[in-house]
Amino acid sequence: MEKKMTLTHKTYVAKPGEVEQKWYVVDGTDKVVGRLASDIAMILMGKHRPTYTPNVDTGDFVVVTNVDKVKFTGSKWENKRYTWTTGYPGLRSETAGERLARRPELILREAVRRMLPKNKLAVQMLSKLKTYTSDQHPHQAQQPEAIELPKK
Repeated sequence: MEKKMTLTHKTYVAKPGEVEQKWYVVDGTDKVVGRLASDIAMILMGKHRPTYTPNVDTGDFVVVTNVDKVKFTGSKWENKRYTWTTGYPGLRSETAGERLARRPELILREAVRRMLPKNKLAVQMLSKLKTYTSDQHPHQAQQPEAIELPKK
């Protein structure tokens, strides 16, 4: 009699609330915006973990300090434009340099938002990103772990 061999491979699927979320601190001083944003987006989505599940928020919290000291390559401070609508006819627009002077935390936040998936889960992921223009942040009670993102 021939013995039938069955292989059963189990795929792990994370469930909401099952993954313990960590807190990380990143210093944005002299980091290129796009490269920093892509690394932060990976952590927010949870792709740095082996338990990544696309339909569950398995990411961690990220606190970014010194977001006013990030940099763009080339002449993007003068040429890159941010546009938005107010509901009235026409668009509002400003350069990256003007946005840095007005609301520097929005530069990194918008870059990360555009790298996240375009669904309802992205709103939850983006709420785990905390940006501050100084070295100080109010999340010391969570005991965030300082990480150095790779230089590219």
